[in-house]
Amino acid sequence: MFGNRPESLGKTEHSVSSGRSLFSTQNPLKPIMSKKKDQEKFNAYAINTNDAWEIDDRAMTLRILDKNDTNNTDDNDDSGLTSPKQKAEDILLTNAQQQKSTNARRSNVSTNSSSTTHSGLGRRLGDPSNAKISVPYRFTNNSNSSITKNAKSNILDVDQQKENKFKQIFDQSTVDLNDLRKASWNGIPKPYRPQAWKLLCGYLPPKTERREDTLSRKRDEYWSYVDQYYHTRTDSEHQDTFRQIHIDIPRMTPLMPIFQQILVQQLFERILFIWAIRHPASGYVQGINDLVTPFFVVFLSEFVENDADIENFPVDSLSESDRRLIEADSYWATSYLLEGIQDNYTFAQPGIQYKIRALEELIKRIDEPLYRHLKNQNIEFLQFSFRWMNNLLMRELPIRCTIRLWDTYLAEQDGFSQFHLYICAAFLIRFSKSLLRERDFQGLLLFLQNLPTHSWTSNDISILTAEAYQLKVMFADAPRHLSNS
Repeated sequence: MFGNRPESLGKTEHSVSSGRSLFSTQNPLKPIMSKKKDQEKFNAYAINTNDAWEIDDRAMTLRILDKNDTNNTDDNDDSGLTSPKQKAEDILLTNAQQQKSTNARRSNVSTNSSSTTHSGLGRRLGDPSNAKISVPYRFTNNSNSSITKNAKSNILDVDQQKENKFKQIFDQSTVDLNDLRKASWNGIPKPYRPQAWKLLCGYLPPKTERREDTLSRKRDEYWSYVDQYYHTRTDSEHQDTFRQIHIDIPRMTPLMPIFQQILVQQLFERILFIWAIRHPASGYVQGINDLVTPFFVVFLSEFVENDADIENFPVDSLSESDRRLIEADSYWATSYLLEGIQDNYTFAQPGIQYKIRALEELIKRIDEPLYRHLKNQNIEFLQFSFRWMNNLLMRELPIRCTIRLWDTYLAEQDGFSQFHLYICAAFLIRFSKSLLRERDFQGLLLFLQNLPTHSWTSNDISILTAEAYQLKVMFADAPRHLSNS
């Protein structure tokens, strides 16, 4: 159980965490350890970066998904819950049908029409004859006009069915975590999200009768850490750490007024400082401050009647006791996340180095034209994907989309450590056409650092996770299919 895991207080500076590595020996994407030149390149970048800021292989893909699903899920249960494989299929097929219908009405638009999206996985890899096929997997604001009243009604029905499933799960005296993961993979309804996240983090026990005592004990434990350590923030041993935290927090999500409130910034300072003190192998690293944000927003929503205006919610209107609950819960949930990716933040950040090389290898296999284009223009994956790995795409996506994405990460095994790689690959491919139109280094880098996602919705994230799931299954179970050898 999460609450019973011991935390080391030993000083192990510059040692690598024992947390899970991204790649097992069976992973077909395991990159070869970089040579000295690659290591020096990464170190130089880290030093100079002050702020971590009609699908023709459809049948093959579904056969792979079927095989994986047979081996890893139980589709014969009576829960009425669909597996991630089924959700991925349904999402992509539904969107492809909608795009086919839309394209039929736009007969004057060629396959080379300008778009901010790309065909994603909708091309046969390594087949130049299909390089220009475009079947965009994305819901945009422009598509709203084509949604009929019946379609809107169906969406409402789906949302109601989802809420009913979660109600059934939470009505049990002991929550079935497998059912909860299946139901959460494609998004959690807002009323159930705080409880679901705590359960999926292992912070809240499945048995209802144990929850009150467990929460009380863990919250008291966090505040005992604050009493024990927070006054040492000005000591010579810790003052550099606290100074960096104090500098970084005002930069965090600057467009959301709630994070400019002094009470909120003090809350984050305590969470980050206590975590750094209790995890000396990594300490505080720029980027960790961002990772607290989704947990804080979700747990705050339990105390906000209309979370549509949560961006401007005056936190000082809450009682001190409520603020203390939110802070403690955010600390323990963030600790859960960081335990799985701590090698991203230990000395030399080996976890991030692995993931950047793995992303490069993956893009080389699934979108070679884009890979060659980036290389020809001297774009290094390190230059844009370091932030993707360090901040888990939080600087690339609106907070509402990050929260939706984390529903899937929490439901997916090793979601933050392994599935994130495939999300990044699907994310980059989404903009392949636009990137291929950029003809110089400056244009490419500016586009990669300012991707047009401000209008994205949960539908975009659902499609992104479905595409990423396809990639994960393809490379985990059928690496030869995508191999160039």
